[in-house]
Amino acid sequence: MDRSEGRDGASKMDLRASSSPRDGQWAAIFDWDGVLANSMGPHLESWQRLAQEERRVLPPDFFLPSFGRKNDWVIPHLLRWTEDPQEIARLAERKEELYRAIVAERGVELYPGGLTLCASLAKGSVPRAIASSTVRANIELTLDQFDLRHFFQAIVTAEDVTRGKPDPEVFLLAAKRLGASPERCVVFEDAPAGVEAGVRAGMRVIAVTTTNPAESLRRADRTLSGLEGLAASQIEAWFFR
Repeated sequence: MDRSEGRDGASKMDLRASSSPRDGQWAAIFDWDGVLANSMGPHLESWQRLAQEERRVLPPDFFLPSFGRKNDWVIPHLLRWTEDPQEIARLAERKEELYRAIVAERGVELYPGGLTLCASLAKGSVPRAIASSTVRANIELTLDQFDLRHFFQAIVTAEDVTRGKPDPEVFLLAAKRLGASPERCVVFEDAPAGVEAGVRAGMRVIAVTTTNPAESLRRADRTLSGLEGLAASQIEAWFFR
């Protein structure tokens, strides 16, 4: 496959359409894992490899509640492995090293519809950002594999914030970097913590049921099975007309 095209055929020319903010324009802010990147498999495997390395036990059913959360919250609160800050930092970093090794070996699939939607947003000059609880190197690895760095005007990751979702900090910082007011932003999320963060930020929230059932995402303004068939004009009609 030509890396200048996404899985759903959005071309680099389309994605590079004008995206400078206009007065009164709205902006789109995407979570990464579970919204654009189908990365559940590599993330779960990286936790499993880490547990094996460390001779620790993964609690049952920990994985879905971890989605949207920073590792420095997951390790002491969900896994209950340690509360020592230095040990938490070491384990968190190693987990992401293992994730990137898996992705470098196998790659990551992108969910259908995401690239086409971003092309539609770009054509309509709607600014776009990523706002994720994952680390920057994880996202950049896949952006580079698909040659998609030009996709987004801002990328906000775990390193950029002190408080993870459901705190709204990551979304508010993304809006600031796009030059957009929160009430003119639409967040795309798949996790309850992310939906809550978007609501707390005062943004519109579209949830996708790629990783969590609809009932756990009910605080979102709209809940969809995925991004396929979604266009900028439809989102604008829902929220800004």
